[in-house]
Amino acid sequence: MRIARFSIDGNVGFGVVEGDAATEGGPVLDIIKGHPFAEFERSGQKVPLDKVRLLPPVLPSKVVAVGRNYAEHAAELGNEVPGEPLLFLKPSTAVTGPGDPVAYPSFSSEVHHEAELAVVIGRMCREVPRERVKDVILGYTCANDITARDVQRREKQWTRAKGFDTSCPLGPWIETELDPSDLGIMCTVNGQQRQLGRTSDMQRSVEDLIVHITEAMTLLPGDVVLTGTPAGVGPLNVGDEVAVTIEGIGTLTNKVIKRG
Repeated sequence: MRIARFSIDGNVGFGVVEGDAATEGGPVLDIIKGHPFAEFERSGQKVPLDKVRLLPPVLPSKVVAVGRNYAEHAAELGNEVPGEPLLFLKPSTAVTGPGDPVAYPSFSSEVHHEAELAVVIGRMCREVPRERVKDVILGYTCANDITARDVQRREKQWTRAKGFDTSCPLGPWIETELDPSDLGIMCTVNGQQRQLGRTSDMQRSVEDLIVHITEAMTLLPGDVVLTGTPAGVGPLNVGDEVAVTIEGIGTLTNKVIKRG
């Protein structure tokens, strides 16, 4: 099931995406009653997808991200895979949605794309045992861990480099019925392929990461876990269109603009 968060005529809601571009009339949203973090009903009120504005599929209290979870990506930046998952946080204010602009930060001159599989948490949880991980996951979406690489190198810690406004595009929707263990991940810039990998290349699986993270902190419904990026990260410039495509989910597209 694909669950999207959307806005229409000033109203915000959730809906189930039905159909695709090949469907007669195109995909539609069946608006749901309530929200996807509890039992919900479809209203039967359907709206063409192209008549709504898609929003970030969730508004997380926090985004917990994992660095250097793909060996080839760690190597391309001159790093080794750490002995334990390398965690950092992106604030909720970093989140932006599909089609929204990414504002190039004024304090950086080297901004990179990082295509990632994002895990959306469905219920409050902590100290989750491995066998219960699937029970706390609502689904999966596409993410781009936009990074000010020069600032990351200079400041050593990653708060400004990875936490600036619009540095965490998410979308276009949440796919709830997906096996995350071996999915293709691709990033293009202006239609040219930059990254191509598979989630099977992750050093720590989704289960590993959720167990490790929840040993330290409580995750809330709507929180997001970014699982790392494959090799091929590279620069973005003002005017670029960057797209993250994940097998079984869809494509998240954003354009880079000058920060006003």
